Amino acid sequence: MTAYKTVNPATGETLKEFPLATAAEVEHALADSKAAFRDWQSAPVEARAKVIARVAELYRERRDELARLIATEMGKPLAQSRGEVGLVADIYAYYADEGPSFLQDEILDVKGGGEAIVRSAPVGPLLGIMPWNYPYYQVARFAAPNLVLGNTILLKHAGSCPQSALAIEQIFKDAGLPEGAYINLFLSNDQVAEVIADDRVQGVSLTGSERAGSAVAEVAGRNLKKYVLELGGSDPFIVLDSGDLDATVKAAVSGRMGNAGQACTASKRFIILEDLYEAFVEKFTARMSAIKPGDPLLADTRFGPLSSQGAADSLIEQIQDAVDKGATLQTGGHHVEGPGAYVEPTVLTGVTPGMRAFSEELFGPAAVIYKVATVEEAIELANGSPYGLGGAVFSADAEKAKDVADQLDTGMVFINSVAETQADLPFGGVKRSGVGRELARFGMNEFVNKKLIRTPR
Repeated sequence: MTAYKTVNPATGETLKEFPLATAAEVEHALADSKAAFRDWQSAPVEARAKVIARVAELYRERRDELARLIATEMGKPLAQSRGEVGLVADIYAYYADEGPSFLQDEILDVKGGGEAIVRSAPVGPLLGIMPWNYPYYQVARFAAPNLVLGNTILLKHAGSCPQSALAIEQIFKDAGLPEGAYINLFLSNDQVAEVIADDRVQGVSLTGSERAGSAVAEVAGRNLKKYVLELGGSDPFIVLDSGDLDATVKAAVSGRMGNAGQACTASKRFIILEDLYEAFVEKFTARMSAIKPGDPLLADTRFGPLSSQGAADSLIEQIQDAVDKGATLQTGGHHVEGPGAYVEPTVLTGVTPGMRAFSEELFGPAAVIYKVATVEEAIELANGSPYGLGGAVFSADAEKAKDVADQLDTGMVFINSVAETQADLPFGGVKRSGVGRELARFGMNEFVNKKLIRTPR
């Protein structure tokens, strides 16, 4: 059975196929990961960090070939693909530099005297389940802190980016990571469940859909395994006022259209105070209408295809559902004529409860704009989503924006900026957007044994 294959979403052409791992290969990987853990956890943290520093160097050295690979596999334009590779290198370098300090013993000031310390220790082999939209970045968020910590990694990547998955594994090998410390596996869903349940695996991290997150959490919970889930988002972009509406609209379009809108932290719901609403809709729609699709392998392309024809079809169905139920299509809303999984940049207004676009995540180049009369109404609408990943608040009054940010039910809020990712900023959400945190020092505090060592007086 073939479940992993490279299909160029710009052309629909199948380029390469890979078989699922056999039962024997899975068992071998589990045994190797457990065996590697015994040695890897015992290596000095400085030695582990040195290997991860070399990983960062290799990403920088191979930036162009890695960028072309994901442009081919999931349609990300070269400029954005190169940006992803650069960010990934920064993440590995960050944990190589800062990781050892994050693992220093914490000395407790305890009553009764004596000594008490908390030591951060690894827990063992971990399973990572990663998506296609940021093939290198999603893996780095999970792998970098855990490898420096001393855990070992089994990695199940998305079925649509197998060559990217293999390229990641090769970088670890070339960087000098011990055999078995990072193993790529092409697994079915049934095999994933079996790996999570295996006694040798101590935790699982998934970035993906709500459905996948629920399934993984159920299996992990039944087997008493720790899990981290980074799931969907429907991030609000709230405009309270604007000293420069053109700049605000430019940021809004950027926040919606990066990676063809296929980002969990993309701005998706634009909530505008009524005195700015008409002007915002006009300017935003004009900018969205002017965006033209192109071949992701061309250097000047900024808007590529969606990851697959299925993804494009699903987005069109959500848009059409809103229009059929009375929403206004300001621009877009259709497939782009010709080959490839392209969807026109789309703007919807008049979206109301009962429409799929009101409550579901739109994972692609489609934006919904809402008009509200008060700040309180903006906050209520923003918090009315089942998601709680990120959000943005724009205002000339930074303190007012911060006050609104404090009232949003999200894991991240950005003031006068769309969502950004840095190695030293924590990433994660609340509600149906997931459980746990990645990046910064928080990335080392999920799959760790915070071991108390007490010496009484």
